[in-house]
Amino acid sequence: MSYEAKVKELGYELQVVDLNMGKLMGAVRTGNLVYTSGNVSRFGGKEVIGKVGRELTVEQGYEGARLAALGCLQAVKNAAGSLDNVVRVVKVLGMVNVAPDFANTPAVIHGCSDLLLEVFGEAGRHARSAVGMQIPSDYAVEVEIIFEVK
Repeated sequence: MSYEAKVKELGYELQVVDLNMGKLMGAVRTGNLVYTSGNVSRFGGKEVIGKVGRELTVEQGYEGARLAALGCLQAVKNAAGSLDNVVRVVKVLGMVNVAPDFANTPAVIHGCSDLLLEVFGEAGRHARSAVGMQIPSDYAVEVEIIFEVK
């Protein structure tokens, strides 16, 4: 099954978007790599806002990481022409909006990693960082991904 079909089977619709965001790009391709800008926990009319460990549970943060990953998938699709042009996921930087005493950022970013594995299988295995910080506009998660493409 193609990567595009897998995303649809999971119930998501990736849109055609303009990657030119004025002062920055939603994704940049250089050679066979696509770097996405950070995508927050908002996709398809859903959003997850708040600090994990205070207003939000790990499970809610996990869902936010999935939404953020979908934004990255939409960006790479637009930069590479199709998700089917993805060769592999190289690196994920997952940033979690955390309460001061919350330390389980990996469990939150597993939402992103699990989605990538569901879509890309073995090609979705990646290097990853999962850090806690303050995210703009109080979104629960922000994710950026590097993809290798054809």
